[in-house]
Amino acid sequence: MRPLIDQPSGARCAHSLPAWRCGLLALLLTIAAATAVDAAPPSAMPQDKNVSSEVQNETAIPLPSLSPLVERTSPAVVTVSAQVTAEAQGRNEELGAGSSDPSPSALDDMLKRFFENRGLQPPGHEVTALASGFIIDPAGLIVTSNHVVGTSDKVTVVLQDNSRHQAKLVGRDEKTDIALIKIDAPQNLPYVSWGDNDQSKVGDWVVAVGNPFGLGGSVTAGIISAIGRNINEGPYDDFIQIDAPINRGNSGGPTFNLRGQVIGINTAIYSPSGGSVGIGFAIPASVAKPIVAELREKGHVTRGWLGVAVQSITPSIAKGLGLPSDTPAGALVAAVTPNGPAAKAGINPGDIIVSVDGQQIKSVSDLPRRIAGTAVGRTVNVSIRRSGQDKTVRAEIGELKEKEQAAASPPTVRENEDAKVGSLGLELSQLDNATRRQFRIPREVEGVAITQVSESSPFADAGIEAGDVIVSIDQEPVKTADQAAALLKKAADRGNVLVLLNRRGSSQFVGLAIGAGAGMRR
Repeated sequence: MRPLIDQPSGARCAHSLPAWRCGLLALLLTIAAATAVDAAPPSAMPQDKNVSSEVQNETAIPLPSLSPLVERTSPAVVTVSAQVTAEAQGRNEELGAGSSDPSPSALDDMLKRFFENRGLQPPGHEVTALASGFIIDPAGLIVTSNHVVGTSDKVTVVLQDNSRHQAKLVGRDEKTDIALIKIDAPQNLPYVSWGDNDQSKVGDWVVAVGNPFGLGGSVTAGIISAIGRNINEGPYDDFIQIDAPINRGNSGGPTFNLRGQVIGINTAIYSPSGGSVGIGFAIPASVAKPIVAELREKGHVTRGWLGVAVQSITPSIAKGLGLPSDTPAGALVAAVTPNGPAAKAGINPGDIIVSVDGQQIKSVSDLPRRIAGTAVGRTVNVSIRRSGQDKTVRAEIGELKEKEQAAASPPTVRENEDAKVGSLGLELSQLDNATRRQFRIPREVEGVAITQVSESSPFADAGIEAGDVIVSIDQEPVKTADQAAALLKKAADRGNVLVLLNRRGSSQFVGLAIGAGAGMRR
């Protein structure tokens, strides 16, 4: 069976406008003309029957329809029914698979993983989560969302003909929220193919087919409203934002371009109420396709690992690094894993990674995606900027493990551009055994401990707290409280400081604006 793709994108009218716009314009003009005729006095009514007939015929202008696309693609879109215990559902909701994402984010907790369930049940009872999926192989391979089927006890797939088939899990990937399941069907099944989302642009039309609120086979249309969107779901965020009415139950379903190709997997919505407000997010095909291929081959995903924790370069950090005030491209290295690939290559905290194998790192999110997609064992050229000088090092990519992923997560602190106080309001202490025990500071962490932060301190405004360790000030390592105090006072005279902090083993640079005459107690 041929893949269900290659629908012509549509013609244009004589006015060089898309056909649907011409049809819509003609219809609006016709309605306006008809309204004007109805409102006119009898003496103004046309007497020529031929003219009246022409007006009536104008109303028959057909508008473009998405029906041919839907007829070809919808047989390959399925309903996924996942049975889970109430306890498992609770765990899913804690992980963002339920009604809301509990972790703080720029979306103010309104980012929803969207699927439909039949109500919470007493402990031990089963609940049913309904989602969507799409067939990518006539043998019965189906792509759907991991957050729906990942912890399910039983998964059932309902085809367009309402036949039900029990599915088995082929593989899943939590980091991208993609799962691959399979059903055994008596005959070859209709399927759809991947498209090239890199060719899609903001403003392009898209179509979503799925199972919102259990209403299988529902079709909605909209446009791509943004690309490369980071919604703080993980280190590999690169979502397509679409403006289309999609809801709970659409999760795992396809986003089609006008050729009937899958360019995204619907995975989340922005919703203050739990229902659609017209903003949804889809995993791009360019991300999903290799993940699905690896799940099909191995049942799991292997990712490359460089061994660095990185962060974006804010204007205040750029100022502390002596860079231009506008935020430069690249990823700032906050920490390097001992004996990891980056450490062996000679990469240090404070270095800015600007490219990997000639591919520019435009933002901090580019680096983890680039490294994750690099084969384990491959040697890459990493271009870095250190103290204003550019150099290139060679690093052999390792394999990402869960513990290494956790170690790469920097502490959460806030940038403070406008704090202007006369004192830093800090108490500093040497890192002796008592201090390490009190604040649970790992033995391998070196620097000076912050033992108290006053409420008026610019450090408090930036989210810095007691127990954090100052590792370096303006890229100069600190060993004693007196040394740290002297460097902070010197920085206060300039009005800004770049501090490398460590919180419970994770490091991050923080740039602060501080007033002259700052002081602290030791």
